[in-house]
Amino acid sequence: MAEIIRVGMADLKVCKSPDGLTTLGLGSCVGVAIRDPKTKIGGLVHVMLPDSTAIKNNSCLAKFADTGIEELVRQMVAMGASRTRLEAKIAGGAQMFAFQNNTSLVAVGDRNAEAARAKLKELKIRLLADDTGKNYGRTVIFYPETGDYEIRAVGKAPIII
Repeated sequence: MAEIIRVGMADLKVCKSPDGLTTLGLGSCVGVAIRDPKTKIGGLVHVMLPDSTAIKNNSCLAKFADTGIEELVRQMVAMGASRTRLEAKIAGGAQMFAFQNNTSLVAVGDRNAEAARAKLKELKIRLLADDTGKNYGRTVIFYPETGDYEIRAVGKAPIII
């Protein structure tokens, strides 16, 4: 029986098909889902902030786009995934609060999504699809078997990217 593994905030998990991964409450946070389509090994990281270098003495790798994605890839490769086959999808990065001016300090959702894209590009991981921005939170479920990334939001029909 397949299990859907819960990924907490500033957390990451890896699994192998038929299991899946879910994370709740992606507001300005970004859920980065990565898989190896051959081995069906997948991973999901719930990123809260774009850049680990802005905060000193923080050992939570999954909290940041730069270190979280690297650690996710490391764990997937250790489980048997091939770096050369990895592909990704991202969701979240919403602007949850309306402010008069959208400074970089408050636009953390946009910054998280951009940091995730930049790190994936740096690691040469193809970004196949994304559902980011806007002004609403998301809950996601990732299925490494098919690569389907189901996105649910209150008052909206679920979509699969």
